[in-house]
Amino acid sequence: MPRSVNAVASRAKRKRILKQAKGYWGRRKNVWTVAKNAVEKGLVYSYRDRKAKKREFRKLWIQRINAGAREHGMSYSQFMGALNKSGVELNRKVLADLAMNHPEAFEAVVKRVK
Repeated sequence: MPRSVNAVASRAKRKRILKQAKGYWGRRKNVWTVAKNAVEKGLVYSYRDRKAKKREFRKLWIQRINAGAREHGMSYSQFMGALNKSGVELNRKVLADLAMNHPEAFEAVVKRVK
């Protein structure tokens, strides 16, 4: 008896991968084995970088808060320590936005925690 292969599913799988490889340069976009490797590698990067993005933004917020706090004579660690002691519950994202876009509001927060 001949071997049964599911050509429909195999073609669909290849088609899906090649569709994901759209926009790649050279053989990466139209040669099955090269495209498959490129797409798999791209998915690995996207998974990794979804995690890294969170770390990058936290670093950016800390730098912005530090710059804002130093304008008012405090370091980042002093400011965050005083913020926790005073019971003000603002996260780093909000504090960074205040420091950058609303310096008068950030100044009010600094005065509140001093």
